[in-house]
Amino acid sequence: MMMEYHNPVLLKETVDGLNIKEDGVYVDVTFGGGGHSKEILRRLGDKGRLFAFDQDLDALENTIDDRRFQLINENFRYIKRFLRFYGVKEVDGILADFGVSSHQFDVPERGFSTRFEADLDMRMNQKNQLSAFQVINEYDEEQLKNVFFQYGELRAAGAMAKVIIEHRKEAIIKTSEQLKKVLGKFLPPRHENKVLAQIYQAIRIEVNQEIEALKEFLEQTPEVLKQGGRLSFISYHSLEDRLVKRFIRNGLFEGEPERDMYGNFEVPLKKINGLIVPSKEEIKNNSRARSAKLRIAEKL
Repeated sequence: MMMEYHNPVLLKETVDGLNIKEDGVYVDVTFGGGGHSKEILRRLGDKGRLFAFDQDLDALENTIDDRRFQLINENFRYIKRFLRFYGVKEVDGILADFGVSSHQFDVPERGFSTRFEADLDMRMNQKNQLSAFQVINEYDEEQLKNVFFQYGELRAAGAMAKVIIEHRKEAIIKTSEQLKKVLGKFLPPRHENKVLAQIYQAIRIEVNQEIEALKEFLEQTPEVLKQGGRLSFISYHSLEDRLVKRFIRNGLFEGEPERDMYGNFEVPLKKINGLIVPSKEEIKNNSRARSAKLRIAEKL
């Protein structure tokens, strides 16, 4: 059964960025509803190949019946390992549409959306042990503060953590509605949705180790790409986009690369064009596109 997924963001621009060769080998590391993958396959010839990754079991329902296509039910942080398993050392392009899929937001019991009451979950991979419930009910005050501050960029991170710890002395926090009540004094009516979104983002990133997974994945891309191969990546929040931008620019996440005696340094990638964002028309038709940022790079 095909799961209901929304339209892929920046479909044409993202696939255009890969500069598809008909006989090339490509990877879509965030398969989801398969929208980007279908467009890649449409541009590939008979000898082309496409591998896709998605850790969400629901995404398996969307697999594409095409001999050129292989869907791998794993996190993209294991890209090199699983491509090697299929006998592939280098590819011509890698596409990624980071963040939570519209489907995950729209299924209440997954616990990703602020719109629904649900058990605290937020696992992209339903087989993982760590859930939002464990983060909220088992992390100590310092851990919670760091999660809210680093991943939600919340000024009141310390105070929020303290309130949660105090409430836990009386009762566990099981649902999203209970968490909302516990943190109620930090949710002013005019900015409630924005602050809630930041809180949910912080917890979700921690539950799914999104920043660690993204770093591990990015570090493997120069080795997996052929010379002249392309990366085409969509980010949705500043934490992701900063990592992608810095890695494309100098191959590092922090600091600066070593320079030679003339002040020059080598980098594995070069950016192609500038930042690409959705048109007003796309945002009007697909609200998920609102915060999308597309960056394209090529292996030197």
